[in-house]
Amino acid sequence: MQGFELNTDFIVMAIWGLLFIVFILKLFQSIRLVPTKSAYIVERLGKYHSTLDAGFHALIPFFDKVAYLHDLKEETISVPPQECFSKDEVNVEVDGVIYISVVDPVKASYGITDYRYAAIQLAQTTTRSVIGTLELDRTFEERDVISAKVVEVLDQAGAMWGIRVHRYEIKNITPPQTVKNAMEMQVNAERERRAVLAKSEGDKQSKINRSEGIKAEVINRSEGEMQKRINEAEGKAEEILTISKATASSIAMLADVIAAPGGQNALRMQLGEQYLKQFKGLSQQGNKVILPGNMMDFEHWLSSIDLKQK
Repeated sequence: MQGFELNTDFIVMAIWGLLFIVFILKLFQSIRLVPTKSAYIVERLGKYHSTLDAGFHALIPFFDKVAYLHDLKEETISVPPQECFSKDEVNVEVDGVIYISVVDPVKASYGITDYRYAAIQLAQTTTRSVIGTLELDRTFEERDVISAKVVEVLDQAGAMWGIRVHRYEIKNITPPQTVKNAMEMQVNAERERRAVLAKSEGDKQSKINRSEGIKAEVINRSEGEMQKRINEAEGKAEEILTISKATASSIAMLADVIAAPGGQNALRMQLGEQYLKQFKGLSQQGNKVILPGNMMDFEHWLSSIDLKQK
């Protein structure tokens, strides 16, 4: 009987010890240190009670419980690849990335079961819908349109989920291999066409430049030749004018000398001297000279030019 009482006391003490340990654990668990950019959702007796911001907080053991922990920083969620059909019925594989953050921890806890999973599903369905309205070629060009539409739809739903969608980026749009081969052939053909066009434009411009150069050269030569002839003509005209002026001046001077006293005698003497000098060359061998019969009649010759001595 005494042994039974000892066992009962030991069990009671063990139970009380266990309860004490549980109480201590609950007491420590009621003390919460919330990090920066985080929010804890506290439930009291299974009902939402409060939201703990960053800092130190003490809860009531056994009554209060942290039901949800939310990170308020922006996070990235990968959208797995999915098959989509374009407007021209080409099957493409699309994946992307969502950038979201929690703005209302209460709605993020109680407005939806899993906002991350819901955002992924909504992004996939919206992407399929948008790509279904575009032809294959435009899907590569309209990435911004697709992203903007997904962000718009997610933002509308995010208002009820307590989240904010900052942006959605498409990582890859992968068409079937046959389509990729056809697109590569098209790109190569377009590249070759541009190369041929660029070469022809280059040849055309080169010929134009050469012809312009030849034209400019011919014009420069003709202008140079014209200027040369103008200069030569002006030079000859200046020369003739100078000679005529000198001749007129000499004639005027000669006329003045002849009109002066003794001028005719001086002229007669000068002409006679020149007349006699010309006879020196008649004696050279091989010369044939026809002379008038009265060549030696110098006085008669002078009288013919009205310079006979008076």
